[in-house]
This record gives sequence, C-alpha cells and structure tokens, in this order.
Amino acid sequence: MKKHFITSIVSLLIVSLFSTSAMAAGHGNGKEIRTTVMSYNIHHGVGLDEQLSLKRIADVIRDAGAEIVGLQEVDRFFGERSDFQDQAKELAGLLGYHYAYGANLDWEPTEGQTHNRQYGTAILSKYPILRSDNVLLSSFGDEQRGVLHAVVNLRGVHVDVYNTHLGLDAASRKAQVQEIVNLASTAKGPKLLMGDFNAEPDSPEFQALLDSGLFVNSFQGVEDAFTFPADLPTETIDYIVTSPEVQHSNPRVIATEASDHRPIAVDVVFKR
Repeated sequence: MKKHFITSIVSLLIVSLFSTSAMAAGHGNGKEIRTTVMSYNIHHGVGLDEQLSLKRIADVIRDAGAEIVGLQEVDRFFGERSDFQDQAKELAGLLGYHYAYGANLDWEPTEGQTHNRQYGTAILSKYPILRSDNVLLSSFGDEQRGVLHAVVNLRGVHVDVYNTHLGLDAASRKAQVQEIVNLASTAKGPKLLMGDFNAEPDSPEFQALLDSGLFVNSFQGVEDAFTFPADLPTETIDYIVTSPEVQHSNPRVIATEASDHRPIAVDVVFKR
C-alpha cells in the first residue's frame, strides 16, 4: 500500500513537471500562445489543372500546420463551377475546424436551386469563434467587396481576425483600407488582418495601412514573397499583417497549384 502511494506521488510530480514545461513553451495557460496563420485565395477550389478539389485545399492547410486561416474567393451554393458546395462548411468539416463566412455577393438562387448564390470570404479556426460579422466596403465600379471580422478564443486570448479581398482599382482600395482601419481601431486586443489586397507592397494603399500604426507586415524584408500566378509567381498581392505587439517568424510562401494563388503562412506569438 505504501509503495503504491509513493508511486502515485511520483507520477503526480512528473505530470506537474511536464505541465510546467508545456506552459513555459507557450502551450496550455503559459505566458505565450503560439499558432500558425495562413491567407489563401482558393479560386473557389479550382486549381491550375482546372480541377475542383476542396480536399486538395484542405491538405495544403493541414500540411502547413495552419490553425487560423483567411480564405478568399469562397463559393456558397454559387453554381456549377463549384458543384453548388457550401465551401466554407465543407473545408471546416474536412479539417475539424470552426468557421465563419462572409457573403459579399448574395444573389437569388439559380433555377432549380433553393439557396441564394453567394461568393465571399471565410475564416477557418482550430479554436472557437466567439462571434463574427461581415462588413461591406465601398466599391466603385468593381464587384462588391467586404471584410469578414471574427473574434477567436485562442486558449484564453481573444484575437480579432480580419479577412478581406480588396478591389481591382486603386480608388476602391484606398477607400477600403481606410474603412478597415476605422473598423480595426475599435478593437482593443491583438489583431490579425489577412487577404488578397490586389496591391503591391509599395502601393500607396498598402503603405496607408501600415502608416495607420495598427498593423505591421509579417513579411517585412522578404523580397521574394510572390504569390500570383501560382505556377510562376511574379506579384506580391497576398498579405498577413498583425498588430505591433504580435511576434511573428518563419514567413513563407507555399508552392502549390491547388489554386491560381499561392498561400502564405507565418508563425505568430501572442502574449497573455
């Protein structure tokens, strides 16, 4: 009996030591929370081979270890090009993640269908999404654009996550960036903003985003962060920016032709 008691005490001490070690490494309830973030324009799940495959998109996300993901060009019952899929829901199911969806286009059902045809952005998260809303942005002569905002409970740290797909013309992007800055300025906690900005790093609209003081570029100093087109990329138009207190490392562009864009990912650390 005494031997069993001593063995139990030793086991408890070992568990306690492992728990303390995990907390110090940024897991559990430690002072640092680590995760990997991705932004990916999925081209409604169609790759350069013109094949529709959400499984292929999910595999790219899983292989990258991404736990918070902003997706652009996401269909929801949109049409034959995506088999009338609810793509955010299906990808979340494949990954076992939570999700939020924002419809920037919301049209009446096509003949023979019952759901509205929708097209927009999505946020996938390994961690619970506490709330979400989609805010439509000013769009001048281009398709309607928006920013999807979700609050993610990342092991007790509430992170404001924004995902957007900006317009094709500079005037729209300039207005859209200002509206996103105005929206994000009301959030008090750590922030992530990601998306397809349709703008190069030296563009006035991207610089205006950084000049706001709300965000820093997680790919700062990376000269070859080319994301489009996916086969031989020459343009940097996809971004992950964070609030200044968020630490980031290992920014990378992932080589894949599962879409017409390459996804980007970065490891981030949030302080408690």
